[in-house]
Amino acid sequence: MENAQNLQITPITIADEMKRSYLDYAMSVIVQRALPDVRDGLKPVHRRVLFAMRELGNEWNKPYKKSARVVGDVIGKYHPHGDSAVYNTMVRMAQDFSMRVPLIDGQGNFGSMDGDNAAAMRYTEARMAKATTALMTDLEKDTVDFRPNYDESLEEPTVLPARFPNLLVNGTAGIAVGMATNIPPHNLGEVIDATVHLVDNPEASVADLMQFVKGPDFPTGALMTGMRGMVSAYESGRGTVMMRARTEVEKLRENREAIIITEVPYQVNKAALVEKIADLYREKLVEGISDLRDESSRGEVRVVIELKRDAMADVVLNQLYRHTDLQTSFSFNMLAIDGGRPKLMGLKGILQAFLKHREEVITRRTKFELAKTRARAHILAGLATAVANIDEVIKLIRNAPDGAEAKVQLMAKAWAAASVKPLIELLGEEMDGDNYRLTDAQAQAILDLKLQRLTGLERDKIQDEAEQIKESIRYLISILASREVMLSILKDELKQVKEEFSTPRRTEVTLFGADLNMEDLIKPEEMVVTISTDGWVKRQPLSDYRAQRRGGKGKSVTNMKDDEELETLFVANTHRPLLFFTSTGQVHTRKVYELPLASAGARGKALVNFLSLEKDETVTRVLPVPSDKTTWSSLVALFATAKGIIRKTPLTAFNNVNSSGIKGISIDEGDSLVNVAITGENEGDVLLSSYEGKAVRFSVESLRTIASRAAYGVRGMELREGDYLVSMSVINAATPYVLTVTENGYGKRTAADDFPAKSRGTLGVIAIQTTERNGNVVASLPVGEGDEVILVTNDGQVIRTRSADISVIGRNTQGVTLFKVEGKTKVTSACVIPAAVLQQDGNAEEGEVPVEEGSNVVPFPAAVDADGAETEAEIADQETSDEEE
Repeated sequence: MENAQNLQITPITIADEMKRSYLDYAMSVIVQRALPDVRDGLKPVHRRVLFAMRELGNEWNKPYKKSARVVGDVIGKYHPHGDSAVYNTMVRMAQDFSMRVPLIDGQGNFGSMDGDNAAAMRYTEARMAKATTALMTDLEKDTVDFRPNYDESLEEPTVLPARFPNLLVNGTAGIAVGMATNIPPHNLGEVIDATVHLVDNPEASVADLMQFVKGPDFPTGALMTGMRGMVSAYESGRGTVMMRARTEVEKLRENREAIIITEVPYQVNKAALVEKIADLYREKLVEGISDLRDESSRGEVRVVIELKRDAMADVVLNQLYRHTDLQTSFSFNMLAIDGGRPKLMGLKGILQAFLKHREEVITRRTKFELAKTRARAHILAGLATAVANIDEVIKLIRNAPDGAEAKVQLMAKAWAAASVKPLIELLGEEMDGDNYRLTDAQAQAILDLKLQRLTGLERDKIQDEAEQIKESIRYLISILASREVMLSILKDELKQVKEEFSTPRRTEVTLFGADLNMEDLIKPEEMVVTISTDGWVKRQPLSDYRAQRRGGKGKSVTNMKDDEELETLFVANTHRPLLFFTSTGQVHTRKVYELPLASAGARGKALVNFLSLEKDETVTRVLPVPSDKTTWSSLVALFATAKGIIRKTPLTAFNNVNSSGIKGISIDEGDSLVNVAITGENEGDVLLSSYEGKAVRFSVESLRTIASRAAYGVRGMELREGDYLVSMSVINAATPYVLTVTENGYGKRTAADDFPAKSRGTLGVIAIQTTERNGNVVASLPVGEGDEVILVTNDGQVIRTRSADISVIGRNTQGVTLFKVEGKTKVTSACVIPAAVLQQDGNAEEGEVPVEEGSNVVPFPAAVDADGAETEAEIADQETSDEEE
């Protein structure tokens, strides 16, 4: 009871206790486990492993020892944690693909770039690497502080002397509590050159230091770019650079190439990379690959990607860079312990901290050596004094009753020491004139002197050593007295490390990715893009579609399922942005080169792999837009629906389309988007065409601009029951004709002036006779004399023909044969290739239709039709009076 009354109880709130305890834990993790010391670039576990190996005598020039032996010493003496953590640390320090300058020389299986784990510690052997001696040199000379180990039975260093900036050379990564570090490895020679420059020029800027440190130098080599991110990292400690595998293209045989990967980005698992490329090929996300194999051997990377005959290496590489770790980033977060606290540091800050540490190490080493040299000089002064008085010393010792008495008598007498006076004065010891009294240590050294040391030669050696040690003392004192001398030694030691351990740079700093637009890798080329009703898309070079005369059977350009039809076809450049409009009114964007390149017999790839589409959402229309967005402010997008609704919206409303798409148009239930076109805000006339062959023309200016993307629009054409809109286009001075195409493969050109401009919302005029022979209308397109036309059928047959070969006849006629179709085959779509595009494509010269090899296709006049189409005379007989409404 009495003891209980003496107890003092201090109330503590649980919140305060949790806060204090958590902060203690956090600081312990930060300082003692996760973050490296800026001075030697090591975390405590790395430092303890290396120190334990040194204490074990496991030096670079000694036999290997079992890794389990080292791990046992580390966890038993210095690191009270799990053995797997210690062994994993050893493994990483031995991997030449993880560290730029490995600190451990391993023997056995220490893992691989393929993610293979190291063998168990009982199977592997290790010793310190030779370069590690540069971190440990002078450790025994009181250069750093020591502290008790976890059970206070031994001592361990708080930091290593480190003769080179290991934090930058080998880098590090770690996650603490509330903070993390990620420092890339660098080239030893470059870092030392920058350090020496900073010694000579303390006011040097980061830009000055970057003249030497070109950037990270990863042990796996590869390529790197991102100068802006690199400058930011070296100035502030944070920044990002891009890494890309080193590749080359080899020609295998005629028309066949292979991409060879010889170096991969840092910390990329090579086996996982190869597997990812194989998955992309199987899923058809990356087209053009015919074979993939890993031919790597120990110490050499060689991954072979064989390409298909029609594949472009640059295009395949561009897709691999986007979808795999063949290109990845490295984010600098240069956080380290400086003065016991975590600190975000730039390049100059890290080097300054290292130089400060080295100055302290050299100062402490010099003081240690000076004290040791002084102690030896003190003994030599006594020995030299005894040698100078050798006869008297021998007589004294011989007559003394025992050693203790001899020591007393040696110390009691003042000995003549004129010859030793310079050394004694250098030591700062007192003399009585030319006489000198011996100390206890000196007297004991004289008594311990062997008789052979009294010979003339040995006496001369004592004098010579005394002279040498005087020079050593003066030199050591000069180091402590002059910072310039100290810095000169510091630079010499750095240069020695560079000379012995520096190797050429492996990572090449180049331009790509962030510094070079990825589109620069894509050849500008006109492509024909096709989309099926099932949502499969592909692109083919326009040159694959050879021009034929009208009335032919065309050729197949895709492989489709039984119920699938080819719905959309258009021509656009590889660099052209596309706006994809879906059945729900959403808008997505991609560029043409991002769509899969496929051959004529291929089906392509589903759009859901490229666009964020919801279940049952389909792409209804695609709009190529100008690549230069600065021109968008003067342009508008025209939308037309099957029910005849039209809307004019500024193109800038679609300036920022995010990855999940944006709302593009509101459509009534039961209605659908027919087409989208681009024109100047008040330029040209709109031409709307219906399924039953009616057309209405009115000016773009008559439409009110609606800024909202969610608006519905206004009525553009009055439609009779059962009729619906099939086409919307813009007529201007460059398109003097209107090409009307029907589903049974017939069509004609009609002068645009034959379509009178009226008010919107009317029934319009007859554009073509929709007879049983013709079928109904699928498209009405404005064309010029030098344009070409591509027609496509529901079963994937395509024909390309010249506009000039199609007869120009009146509106109220049936037209001529454009595409010979049979059975259930119907023409479903048509598009125009402008003359300007044809000139760039080079497929047609001087207006001539190229002839496919082995075919009987030749240029011909419009009035001649070998396939049975009507002649001009027959066409004239069909014309009747127009029936305007």
